[in-house]
Amino acid sequence: MKPFEYEKPFIGMIHLPPLPGSPRYSGVGIGAIIDAARRDLRALEEGGADGAIVENMQDTPFAKQAPRETIAAMTVVVQELVREAHIPIGVNVLRNDGVAALAIAATTGAGFIRVNVFCGVAFTDQGIIEGEARELIERRKRLGVDVKILADVHVKHAAHLTTIEEAALDATRNGPDGLIVTGIGTGKRTPPEKLQAVKQVTSLPVFIGSGVRIDNLATYREADGFIVGTSLKKDSRLDAPIDPERVRALAEAIAGLRTEG
Repeated sequence: MKPFEYEKPFIGMIHLPPLPGSPRYSGVGIGAIIDAARRDLRALEEGGADGAIVENMQDTPFAKQAPRETIAAMTVVVQELVREAHIPIGVNVLRNDGVAALAIAATTGAGFIRVNVFCGVAFTDQGIIEGEARELIERRKRLGVDVKILADVHVKHAAHLTTIEEAALDATRNGPDGLIVTGIGTGKRTPPEKLQAVKQVTSLPVFIGSGVRIDNLATYREADGFIVGTSLKKDSRLDAPIDPERVRALAEAIAGLRTEG
């Protein structure tokens, strides 16, 4: 199942608790982590989300590329969710390990991945991160899997040298299946002008990747999809469970945008 089978897909984030080996891991065990992920998946499905991305959001501070124990843990979690899910499951391995995300997706049957720095260079709190488009496209072909790639343009929590139009052109040229625009950080509102600038230079679907709420949704009518995390949580706290009622309210609002179109 792929998110592109829906009009303006609404994709919820499943932010995993700190994973084994990460600085804030509490020792709860992989079973408890799977249970928390299942809980959030049920909330997304119950509320009407069209897909979910599994992400190691609470593994801060991140390495540029994920350690082996992170990849192993995420593979176990994603496999369980793919087995149980009625919506497409995606993978994002932070800080920027698209190769690991692709390997997890190919192994577990997940339908898509998010890559924060797909091409070009980003100046981040982890240092300078370079894109990995060539390796991802080659590896996907070699693995023989139809895993879709969503690529961030001017990813959050980073500084960039090019204009967003130039970055979108470069990303499009490198062959992802969709693009993502965001605000400056997790949960921060995406400026509508960023969406408009990217839409003018690409024919790819463009997703809003941060700061989507019911009260600003109307400013993103031109978006081709929505990736939402913070505003779906109880009290909008990153470490809180997903609230199915918040999911349902946003899903209904997005359905209204589809009707307008």
